[in-house]
Amino acid sequence: MRRWIEKQRCLLDFTLSSLFRRKGKNIALVLVYTLVVFTLASVMMFTQALKKEASLILRETPEIVVQKLVAGRHDLIPLSYASRISQIRGVASVKERLWGYYFDPVAGANYTVMVSEDPSLDEGEIMVGQGISRLRQVYKRNILSFRACDGNYLTFKIKGTFEAESELIASDLILISEGDFRRLFGVPGGYATDLTVKVRNRKEISTIAAKILQTLPDTRPILRDEILRTYDAVFDWRGGIIMAVLAEERGFMGSAVV
Repeated sequence: MRRWIEKQRCLLDFTLSSLFRRKGKNIALVLVYTLVVFTLASVMMFTQALKKEASLILRETPEIVVQKLVAGRHDLIPLSYASRISQIRGVASVKERLWGYYFDPVAGANYTVMVSEDPSLDEGEIMVGQGISRLRQVYKRNILSFRACDGNYLTFKIKGTFEAESELIASDLILISEGDFRRLFGVPGGYATDLTVKVRNRKEISTIAAKILQTLPDTRPILRDEILRTYDAVFDWRGGIIMAVLAEERGFMGSAVV
């Protein structure tokens, strides 16, 4: 046993003496690899955090979103489709949604505009996210104008801003009344952006989606699980690209130190 300990001590002495012969180079290598490992671990942790936040946010989204397709592109869906979907056995409720994107040339940014489900939001009033408030320097009771599809400007009074805790999903969000939304984007009555479907039994989601597609062949049912998988794939893909870039940089830095 004593002989084995002496052998290990000799190996340790040899290793330390070899390291100290090139002290500067070895310290540089340790610093470089420590920085690279720290960066890679940070990317992985940040990616997992985004995936977790996305899953928590999408947990409250509808089980099925139904879109109408025209020539393979998303189009406005007639509200009459809602009554046909509601007749499918297993469907608990069907709601229409009105939402879209507005490009603000003043700020050079895109906003997400959605019709509010809060009946207390009157016409001429909007709720804006913290990001829009900072970007346009507008706050509660201020006035904000948007150019409608017909070229006229619509003026809105800011009723309030969203809480900072919801900034991840509401930073660029604008809530608006239905009438103002239709005037802003020129969406005719009897049409919506898409339909949300709530089912009674979660195990039948894929079956009901297949029945919707069979009943309305010109639609595209999107399942919540598919959206979650898409977000996971996007975050993994972007995280993988960053890690690949860092790996190349690590190889370059390592060869430069050597």
